[in-house]
Amino acid sequence: MIRSLHRWPGLIAALLLVLLGLSGAALSVFPAIEAVGAPIQSEPALSVADLASRIKAVYPGVEQIHRAPSGRITAFWFDAGTPGGAVIDPTTGKGVGSADVPPLQRWLTTLHRSLFLDDTGRMVAAVGAAAMLLLALTGAALVLRRTGGWRHVLSPLKGPLAGRVHVEIARFAVLGLALSSCTALWMTASTFGLLPEGAGPPPLPEVSGLGGFDLAQMQALQNTPVTALRDLTFPYPNDLTDAFTLKTDSGQGFVDQGTGKLVAWSNLSAWDRMTETIYMLHTGRGAAVLGLILGLMALGVPVMAGTGTLMWVAGPRSRPRLRNNASAAQADTILLVGSEGGSTWGFAATLHAALTAAGGRVHTAPMSAFSPDHYHRAARIVVFAATYGNGIAPASAKGFLDRLATLPALPIPLTVLGFGDRSFPAYCGYAQDVAAAAEARGWPPLLPFDSVDRQSPQDFARWGRAFGAMIAVALELNHEPVTPRTEALTLISRRDYGVEVQAPTAILRFALPVAPLWRRVTGLGALQFAAGDLLGIVPKGSQVPRFYSLASATGDGFVEICVRKQPDGLSSGQLFALVPGETIGAFVRRNPSFRPARGRAPVILIGAGTGIGPLAGFLRANRRHRPMHLWFGARHPDSDMLYGDDLAAWAADGRLETLTTAYSRTATHCHVQDALRRDGARVAQLVASGAQILVCGGRGMAAGVSEALADILAPLGLTPARLKAEGRYAEDVY
Repeated sequence: MIRSLHRWPGLIAALLLVLLGLSGAALSVFPAIEAVGAPIQSEPALSVADLASRIKAVYPGVEQIHRAPSGRITAFWFDAGTPGGAVIDPTTGKGVGSADVPPLQRWLTTLHRSLFLDDTGRMVAAVGAAAMLLLALTGAALVLRRTGGWRHVLSPLKGPLAGRVHVEIARFAVLGLALSSCTALWMTASTFGLLPEGAGPPPLPEVSGLGGFDLAQMQALQNTPVTALRDLTFPYPNDLTDAFTLKTDSGQGFVDQGTGKLVAWSNLSAWDRMTETIYMLHTGRGAAVLGLILGLMALGVPVMAGTGTLMWVAGPRSRPRLRNNASAAQADTILLVGSEGGSTWGFAATLHAALTAAGGRVHTAPMSAFSPDHYHRAARIVVFAATYGNGIAPASAKGFLDRLATLPALPIPLTVLGFGDRSFPAYCGYAQDVAAAAEARGWPPLLPFDSVDRQSPQDFARWGRAFGAMIAVALELNHEPVTPRTEALTLISRRDYGVEVQAPTAILRFALPVAPLWRRVTGLGALQFAAGDLLGIVPKGSQVPRFYSLASATGDGFVEICVRKQPDGLSSGQLFALVPGETIGAFVRRNPSFRPARGRAPVILIGAGTGIGPLAGFLRANRRHRPMHLWFGARHPDSDMLYGDDLAAWAADGRLETLTTAYSRTATHCHVQDALRRDGARVAQLVASGAQILVCGGRGMAAGVSEALADILAPLGLTPARLKAEGRYAEDVY
């Protein structure tokens, strides 16, 4: 619901919002220009009486003196029937510039306020402001849902570039855009008389009927400093029943032209002050810096309009279309999905369609949208949770566990089905955490925890039959996994290692596909990646992708992976059979949790075998010579010292500070964890100085490294688990 409220007003009103945003940003500059260009008042105690006397001496036909919030003073007069106006130097009363509004500012103001359509245009602009307010509120709600609540609202984002840019700008600009929208609606309502009026001026009493009193001697004007002045309007010429009209920051009233006394006064009401504050907040007049900040935020509107449109175009590709998706309040089955790459949504769509066909009402949503207070008719909650990386919550599940921990359990049965790859050590780890947390909070289980290995249709069908039996519905879930869209990669070179030690390994380098700009921005099939991201290969004869850590980034101009040929390995066998010039289909899955953090702190890189792939990519990208220290394990230096020449070159040019090797098939019989223990003092010193640790390789190696580091770090009061919690220890384990 929130997503629809955000999407459709944005798409429908995109052009109008871009027009209003750009014109508003341009107008925000003028108050600052006016403040900088205003003549400096060298006499802080200058009174309105003295200022008016000086101006009248120069311009005898003066009719009005105006002081803008910027401090600029302008005067307007008639001279022999000809109107005139000028910016005034308060020290002399003489004009120093034109009082006319610059043509560009006048044109932009008319465009921004009414689109050159008078009252009709004002109403259209008001509709645009209302749409922007709705977008700001719903966008804020979506950002909170995506990031997992207020505590994580500034957390790093994952996903295609368009989506990340959209949310980053929204996080910066949402408050300013909401403020500008609210003030615009207030001003429009005031223009059309839909709001009460302020106190206004007091009634003009009967005056003395005299004239000619010396301006410089008028007590009321002497008591008013110029810094408080807004307007001084002179009596109509030769009309002794008229009076001076004085408006200041505190109120307005009348001054008798024959006696110089204040004869009536009305203070500004609270409503008047509120109206003036809203005008100041919207225009920036009187708050030039604030105006520039709001103008800068308004510049985000065209960017968000563009990225939002691209996200809408890309949306259907990221998850399947769900037909008859019931509202949360009306559904009998709540199906929540936690997915990183999108494949789990396909399983959710299959269950959604089957239950709907059986007469059920199903509400399917991301786990981040978990809202039990809306589940008024729900008979069951089903959670499909994939596990990302080493037990990490996937993108669409952010904040679920935090929300679950703060909400009381409802008497609605809840079941969790995990999706993962059994070859990983944290197989369905996040899904198991969800199931355990739900049980601990008292949610009644519908089925015991179960899992689907490697997108297995058979596992899913088996679970579906058990689920159907539990809810008395015959379910046959025939799911066909959707093969991700792939790019054809052409092999351009290969380096082979390891044949002598019966561990054939290759570094495969592919040409970077050339994609149009719009595909690179949206991520629609274009390969955009960083070292440490994953390259998915869908082998011929299989629908299940295999993933390889990338040893290069888009900016390197090529795609590079390290592959070890596995006995009877379908994917590795096909990759090893490639010769330069041949192609294979591939796609990218982002892995932002495994890469060097920002900053200049040292980085400890630990890997063995093909695990050096992403670590080599980090070193290749280390052009700013951040301290990086590599511990690398291999079988023998003469057979499988992967990237040997590259490592020497990177050490020579400063990208690699130290290199420590460990060989298991030499006389030393040393593994990488043994080398770490031997260098324990140096490792501890690096960690104490803030170093981040990145480990890549097989599960056995990673476990040995973790044990070694636990012993090394114990004297510091640190553990690998604590470093992981601090974001200073990450693993890419296979």
